[in-house]
Amino acid sequence: MSGLRQRRQLSAMKIVQELDAFPKVPDSYQETTATGGGISLLTFVLIAILVISEIRYYMASQLKYEYDIDPDFDGKLKLNIDITVAMKCAHIGADILDLTGQNAETFGHLKEEDVIFELSPRQKTFFDMVKHINTYLRNEYHAIHEFIWNTGYNTISSSMPPRDDDTTKAPDACRFHGTLVVNKVAGNFHITAGKPIIFSGIAASHMHFDVELMEKDYNFSHRIVHFSYGDPTIGIVNPLEGEEKIVTDNNHMFQYFVQVVPTIVETKFSNANTFQYAATEQNRTISHSKGSHGVPGIYFKYDLSSIRVHVREEHQPYWQFFARLCGIVGGIFATSGLLHQMVSAIIDLLCCRFKSTANDESHRGSQQWPSVSSSSSTSHTNSNPCPSLHSVTSSLLDADGLTPSPEILPFGKSPPTSVDESVFM
Repeated sequence: MSGLRQRRQLSAMKIVQELDAFPKVPDSYQETTATGGGISLLTFVLIAILVISEIRYYMASQLKYEYDIDPDFDGKLKLNIDITVAMKCAHIGADILDLTGQNAETFGHLKEEDVIFELSPRQKTFFDMVKHINTYLRNEYHAIHEFIWNTGYNTISSSMPPRDDDTTKAPDACRFHGTLVVNKVAGNFHITAGKPIIFSGIAASHMHFDVELMEKDYNFSHRIVHFSYGDPTIGIVNPLEGEEKIVTDNNHMFQYFVQVVPTIVETKFSNANTFQYAATEQNRTISHSKGSHGVPGIYFKYDLSSIRVHVREEHQPYWQFFARLCGIVGGIFATSGLLHQMVSAIIDLLCCRFKSTANDESHRGSQQWPSVSSSSSTSHTNSNPCPSLHSVTSSLLDADGLTPSPEILPFGKSPPTSVDESVFM
């Protein structure tokens, strides 16, 4: 029974061996060349470079953007503000109105703080850094979203550092900072001369009034330290941060038109439901005599987009990663094999032609010098530098009967030294 079992195992092993798709070539039949070694070295280097690049590509994440209709149409929206205006708090006021007819008393209150408009060295360093970063991000608009989402870019702290210098200068500016909770409809946040006065019972009716302020005292130069919507989120760029406008005329109007886009963020750095916005700006001098009408001040006119953006971070699947690796390695090996055969064939062809030309020239020289011995001349002319061409020539002669092959001659016979002319008749 044991012998029968062994024979069955051997038979099964033989069947498996016959299915081998990777036959082994004995080392005695393998030939190594310098050309093959050079191509192999280049192949291994190229494979290593591409494999490392593929691993880095796999480790990096890709962003996927999806768009749908925002279903939260009756929700609320946070408006975060930190603005400094070059007028005293007693002479200016901030207010907000929207399409529902509600005003700032419904949405909350901003803190007002008397400050000096000129920044201290520490504050100037902070604000210049905010301005530089946001200016760079706005100018590098191409593919900048890949950078801010994947690297976890976070905006600079929205809080201006306190003054650290000793100054006796009286405050000449007002800082508005805080958060307002507004409706998700179009609205108008503005800062203008005079305190807002609300008329009870009249929808969307109010006015700014200050009896002591003259038009010559207007100065709406301002500095935006922070202006955002929603909760602070990593990867969000607020375009208006770092804006600083300095004017020399009194009656000047600044208008910022803001388009707010609801955004859901799902990355390794953040998972939040927030808002992005894009802004355009226009400013002009109010001159009724020249047809430029309006009320001097700073106006932020915002509107909500009905389209919601869903930013999701995704990684390449494992199976796709391994498939790409196999394709890289196998493709390069196959291509390098074809390249090696082509290079070897070209080198062999060039070498054979070069040696054949050299032998022809030496043969002509031997005919011009008859004193050369016949044995040396015969041995020289019979030598062929290209074995493959010599074997092909011999086979053709054997087929035509001009020079019989030594294998088919009778024992002890030598091939004829002359050719029968009747063969060519």
